[in-house]
Amino acid sequence: MAKSQMPESYEDHTDWYATSLKSVSQSGEMLYVYNNAVHGFSASLTEGEAELLEKQHGILSVLPEVIYELHTTRTPSFLGLDLNADFFPESNAMGDVIVGVLDTGVWPESKSFDDSGFGPIPDSWKGECESGTNFSSRNCNRKLIGARYFAKGYETTLGPIDESKESKSPRDDDGHGTHTATTAAGSIVHGASLFGYASGSARGMATHARVAVYKVCWVGGCFSSDILAALDKAIDDNVNVLSLSLGGSNSDYYRDSVAIGAFAAMEKGILVSCSAGNAGPSPYSLSNVAPWITTVGAGTLDRDFPAYVSLGNGKNFSGVSLYKGDLSLSKMIPFVYAGNASNNTNGNLCMTGTLIPEQVKGKIVLCDRGINPRVQKGSVVKAAGGAGMILANTAANGDELIADAHLLPATTVGQTTGEAIKKYLTSDPNPTATILFEGTKVGIKPSPVVAAFSSRGPNSITQELLKPDIIAPGVNIIAGWTGAVGPTGLAEDSRRVGYNIISGTSMSCPHVSGLAALLKGAHPDWSPAAIRSALMTTAYTVYKNGGALQDVATGKPSTPFDHGAGHVDPVAALNPGLFYDLKADDYLDFLCALNYTSMQINSIARRPFSCETSKKYSVTDLNYPSFAVVFPEQMTAGSGSGSSSMKYTRTLTNVGPAGTYKVNVISPSNSVKVSVEPETLAFTRMNEQKSYTVTFTAPSMPSTTNVYGRIEWSDGKHVVSSPVAISWT
Repeated sequence: MAKSQMPESYEDHTDWYATSLKSVSQSGEMLYVYNNAVHGFSASLTEGEAELLEKQHGILSVLPEVIYELHTTRTPSFLGLDLNADFFPESNAMGDVIVGVLDTGVWPESKSFDDSGFGPIPDSWKGECESGTNFSSRNCNRKLIGARYFAKGYETTLGPIDESKESKSPRDDDGHGTHTATTAAGSIVHGASLFGYASGSARGMATHARVAVYKVCWVGGCFSSDILAALDKAIDDNVNVLSLSLGGSNSDYYRDSVAIGAFAAMEKGILVSCSAGNAGPSPYSLSNVAPWITTVGAGTLDRDFPAYVSLGNGKNFSGVSLYKGDLSLSKMIPFVYAGNASNNTNGNLCMTGTLIPEQVKGKIVLCDRGINPRVQKGSVVKAAGGAGMILANTAANGDELIADAHLLPATTVGQTTGEAIKKYLTSDPNPTATILFEGTKVGIKPSPVVAAFSSRGPNSITQELLKPDIIAPGVNIIAGWTGAVGPTGLAEDSRRVGYNIISGTSMSCPHVSGLAALLKGAHPDWSPAAIRSALMTTAYTVYKNGGALQDVATGKPSTPFDHGAGHVDPVAALNPGLFYDLKADDYLDFLCALNYTSMQINSIARRPFSCETSKKYSVTDLNYPSFAVVFPEQMTAGSGSGSSSMKYTRTLTNVGPAGTYKVNVISPSNSVKVSVEPETLAFTRMNEQKSYTVTFTAPSMPSTTNVYGRIEWSDGKHVVSSPVAISWT
């Protein structure tokens, strides 16, 4: 209503509204009168009544009711952050937290770096915004407060950077760095989507935290000398959290540049979060396993992007896709297996130049997953004249589905589905198919499930240290993107998007980095170990219906070697009750227990440190929030079927009210005995510490390889939970 146009005969605008309504509907009732959001009212009307009302004097518009649903780019909602905003300090304390991201750089024009409403840059910040190719210091603001690049190691090895192909500056020509930085701490952006998929409000985990970007990755890779230089600068710059979605081959801690740099960061009170790797579901596939690093695996969200395959025999199969384009497959068209349309031995993989155009033109092509990138297979099919692609997983990926923004109508199906489709292809003389795109679906159950690609334990460097620490969302995650390449990253992809959907532990790592920033804002005095402990001991391993967290690779319950302590629950982590703290010297004692030499330890500690010959060091004494118990397998003749014991010591710090915590052991199996001493811990004040020991007794010749359990301390309100993984070697 145009309130200013109210006739003088009315004293109150509500009376005018009521009369206007009565003039078109005798039965229509006013539902609401709006005085602030708009001037006007709502009422239930027929279409004819609404048209009549719209023609009246003073009526600006009559809008039909629209059914809205919660629209978010799912992760904040899935983690409970949108419903629990009041729990987190979105004020000055949060604005003092700085998240440093080591990656491929930043696309500063992304709306996710909007600094509207941000106060001055924190006085603690000592960093810079470096200029370079296509980048100037003006690209930084009160949100993106720092940007640096490191390429000396890269250029020394591979020669000068070709500045016509990539920016010798903090600018992100790849997309990965912008995606991780905005996931950790991007500002809220309404109306974000990828071609209409996953539409809603894009936001990082810590929307009020500041971002500092360190470009260490280039076309030819990320060089350890550059990474170490970036860590060095980041510590100097005074970041509070460091996020590294990168990894290399596993090596001892004193040989691992990331582990060495992370140790120095930890000493300065900086939490370092790293991706676990994408080499799952093989065991021993983890990277970034140092105990002072928070190692993050990947799980799924409750959101999917279904694209169905419909076959000529009437059968339908579900897949996933982010394809959006003019090419639609509205009818059944001829269908061919790539292996039968190629003269190449691995033609089934749809590698460049392997398809025979005459045999694929105008057809949907079934390609097998493997070797070359998923999106590139579609590009190969398109170049050969194919009309569409069905990408079938092989045994390596099982039934895990990852969506891609393909260049032609395409969908990805799991291994089981792929085999069923191949049966049809070989049995029907004239096979046909079509693909139906269904958009975005939420509320998918079960969720989360552990991603098949997420790297798994045991820890190949120190088996007595359970890794990964935790899992977080890492499948089909939407976040900011570069303007330099399309969503597939392929040279032939001319599309440009502000937001892209990609998958990997690279995506789960910055979720935890951002959540750590939230906890740091709420508890500025907490150490990196305390923050990690809070995230781990409050993580969950069961769904709301009581079922165990699933592993998509096996279709069975996941284990601590897959999910660590479980799936992150940030709201619970804010008030964990108790935590397991660690200081630099505790980690050095751990290195002594590994029999590291003084020189090896000094290379990590950056100071002289000698293990005391009179002191007995044990890896089981590291005050970690999880238990990895390794028994020697005594298989020698005549050793009998005796049992052996392992003793672990832990110390808990009270960060809640006074209370008495009782222990509950969820036993790994009947064959393993777990005893905790004492069984009760009484805390009378804040920051009080209490210790306990756990004794694990097990047979020396087990009937199984690994068994799992949990140790939980509870005061009736808090549950402080630790995973237990027992193995024999």
